[in-house]
Amino acid sequence: MPSHLKFMKAAIAEAGKGLREGGIPIGAVLVKNGRIIGRGHNRRVQKKSAILHAEMDCLENAGRLKAADYKKCAIYSTLSPCSMCTGAILLYKIPLVVIGEHETFKGPESYSKKFVKLVNLDLPECKKLMADFIKARPELWNEDIGE
Repeated sequence: MPSHLKFMKAAIAEAGKGLREGGIPIGAVLVKNGRIIGRGHNRRVQKKSAILHAEMDCLENAGRLKAADYKKCAIYSTLSPCSMCTGAILLYKIPLVVIGEHETFKGPESYSKKFVKLVNLDLPECKKLMADFIKARPELWNEDIGE
Protein backbone atom coordinates (compact mmCIF):
# COMPACT_ATOMS: atom_id res chain seq x y z
CA MET A 1 0.00 0.00 0.00
CA PRO A 2 2.72 2.58 0.78
CA SER A 3 4.16 2.27 -2.73
CA HIS A 4 0.67 2.74 -4.16
CA LEU A 5 0.42 6.03 -2.26
CA LYS A 6 3.86 7.13 -3.46
CA PHE A 7 2.91 6.66 -7.10
CA MET A 8 -0.57 8.09 -6.63
CA LYS A 9 1.03 11.24 -5.20
CA ALA A 10 2.91 11.56 -8.50
CA ALA A 11 -0.38 11.18 -10.40
CA ILE A 12 -1.97 13.83 -8.16
CA ALA A 13 0.96 16.14 -8.95
CA GLU A 14 0.22 15.62 -12.66
CA ALA A 15 -3.44 16.48 -12.01
CA GLY A 16 -2.28 19.70 -10.39
CA LYS A 17 -0.24 20.55 -13.48
CA GLY A 18 -3.31 20.09 -15.63
CA LEU A 19 -5.35 22.37 -13.40
CA ARG A 20 -2.66 25.08 -13.42
CA GLU A 21 -2.58 24.89 -17.24
CA GLY A 22 -6.33 25.57 -17.37
CA GLY A 23 -7.33 21.96 -17.97
CA ILE A 24 -9.11 19.19 -16.12
CA PRO A 25 -7.26 17.96 -13.00
CA ILE A 26 -6.78 14.28 -13.74
CA GLY A 27 -3.30 12.79 -13.67
CA ALA A 28 -1.64 9.45 -14.36
CA VAL A 29 1.73 7.73 -14.12
CA LEU A 30 3.00 4.49 -15.64
CA VAL A 31 5.27 2.44 -13.38
CA LYS A 32 7.60 -0.40 -14.35
CA ASN A 33 9.76 -2.24 -11.82
CA GLY A 34 9.10 0.38 -9.15
CA ARG A 35 10.09 3.33 -11.37
CA ILE A 36 7.91 5.90 -13.11
CA ILE A 37 8.47 5.61 -16.87
CA GLY A 38 5.61 7.82 -18.06
CA ARG A 39 3.64 10.79 -16.72
CA GLY A 40 0.62 12.58 -18.04
CA HIS A 41 -2.41 14.67 -17.30
CA ASN A 42 -5.64 15.49 -19.06
CA ARG A 43 -4.65 17.94 -21.82
CA ARG A 44 -7.80 18.01 -23.93
CA VAL A 45 -8.24 21.73 -23.34
CA GLN A 46 -4.59 22.71 -23.59
CA LYS A 47 -3.98 20.78 -26.86
CA LYS A 48 -7.52 21.12 -28.26
CA SER A 49 -7.54 17.32 -28.36
CA ALA A 50 -10.42 14.89 -28.42
CA ILE A 51 -8.42 12.09 -26.80
CA LEU A 52 -5.71 13.39 -24.46
CA HIS A 53 -7.09 12.05 -21.22
CA ALA A 54 -4.49 11.61 -18.46
CA GLU A 55 -3.94 7.91 -19.16
CA MET A 56 -3.55 8.47 -22.90
CA ASP A 57 -1.11 11.34 -22.32
CA CYS A 58 0.83 9.17 -19.86
CA LEU A 59 1.11 6.26 -22.31
CA GLU A 60 2.16 8.65 -25.08
CA ASN A 61 4.83 10.19 -22.87
CA ALA A 62 6.19 6.77 -21.91
CA GLY A 63 7.16 6.34 -25.56
CA ARG A 64 7.26 3.15 -27.56
CA LEU A 65 7.55 0.08 -25.39
CA LYS A 66 7.65 -3.60 -26.24
CA ALA A 67 4.53 -5.61 -25.53
CA ALA A 68 6.43 -7.51 -22.83
CA ASP A 69 7.27 -4.22 -21.07
CA TYR A 70 3.63 -3.20 -20.66
CA LYS A 71 2.93 -6.54 -18.98
CA LYS A 72 5.37 -5.50 -16.23
CA CYS A 73 3.69 -2.14 -15.62
CA ALA A 74 1.07 -0.60 -13.40
CA ILE A 75 -0.86 2.54 -14.28
CA TYR A 76 -1.97 4.97 -11.59
CA SER A 77 -4.78 7.40 -12.32
CA THR A 78 -6.44 9.90 -10.01
CA LEU A 79 -9.84 8.96 -11.46
CA SER A 80 -11.37 5.74 -12.75
CA PRO A 81 -10.35 5.34 -16.42
CA CYS A 82 -13.07 5.89 -19.05
CA SER A 83 -13.87 3.37 -21.78
CA MET A 84 -11.26 4.84 -24.16
CA CYS A 85 -8.47 4.73 -21.59
CA THR A 86 -9.54 1.31 -20.35
CA GLY A 87 -9.33 0.10 -23.95
CA ALA A 88 -5.71 1.27 -24.20
CA ILE A 89 -4.87 -0.36 -20.86
CA LEU A 90 -6.42 -3.64 -22.01
CA LEU A 91 -4.81 -3.42 -25.46
CA TYR A 92 -1.35 -3.17 -23.92
CA LYS A 93 -2.19 -5.76 -21.25
CA ILE A 94 -1.16 -3.58 -18.32
CA PRO A 95 -1.99 -5.91 -15.43
CA LEU A 96 -2.50 -3.43 -12.56
CA VAL A 97 -4.65 -0.29 -12.51
CA VAL A 98 -4.64 1.81 -9.33
CA ILE A 99 -7.18 4.61 -9.09
CA GLY A 100 -7.52 7.48 -6.67
CA GLU A 101 -11.32 7.37 -6.66
CA HIS A 102 -14.39 6.39 -8.64
CA GLU A 103 -17.22 8.34 -6.99
CA THR A 104 -16.90 11.30 -9.37
CA PHE A 105 -16.79 9.02 -12.41
CA LYS A 106 -16.73 5.26 -12.74
CA GLY A 107 -15.42 3.78 -15.94
CA PRO A 108 -16.12 0.21 -17.10
CA GLU A 109 -14.53 -1.32 -14.01
CA SER A 110 -16.67 -4.44 -13.89
CA TYR A 111 -15.50 -5.28 -17.42
CA SER A 112 -11.85 -4.38 -16.90
CA LYS A 113 -11.68 -6.45 -13.68
CA LYS A 114 -11.97 -9.54 -15.89
CA PHE A 115 -8.53 -8.74 -17.32
CA VAL A 116 -6.65 -6.56 -14.82
CA LYS A 117 -6.26 -6.16 -11.09
CA LEU A 118 -8.03 -2.96 -10.12
CA VAL A 119 -7.24 -1.19 -6.83
CA ASN A 120 -9.32 1.78 -5.70
CA LEU A 121 -7.48 3.81 -3.06
CA ASP A 122 -10.64 5.87 -2.42
CA LEU A 123 -8.63 8.98 -1.56
CA PRO A 124 -10.44 12.04 -0.18
CA GLU A 125 -7.76 14.23 -1.82
CA CYS A 126 -8.72 12.95 -5.28
CA LYS A 127 -12.44 13.37 -4.58
CA LYS A 128 -11.95 16.94 -3.36
CA LEU A 129 -9.80 17.84 -6.36
CA MET A 130 -12.60 16.77 -8.72
CA ALA A 131 -15.46 18.20 -6.62
CA ASP A 132 -13.78 21.60 -6.46
CA PHE A 133 -13.10 21.56 -10.19
CA ILE A 134 -16.64 20.49 -11.15
CA LYS A 135 -18.09 23.20 -8.93
CA ALA A 136 -15.86 25.83 -10.58
CA ARG A 137 -16.05 24.58 -14.19
CA PRO A 138 -19.11 22.33 -14.67
CA GLU A 139 -19.29 23.08 -18.40
CA LEU A 140 -15.74 21.86 -18.96
CA TRP A 141 -16.33 18.71 -16.92
CA ASN A 142 -19.52 17.96 -18.87
CA GLU A 143 -17.69 18.46 -22.16
CA ASP A 144 -14.91 16.07 -21.15
CA ILE A 145 -17.09 13.34 -19.72
CA GLY A 146 -19.62 13.44 -22.53
CA GLU A 147 -22.65 14.83 -20.70
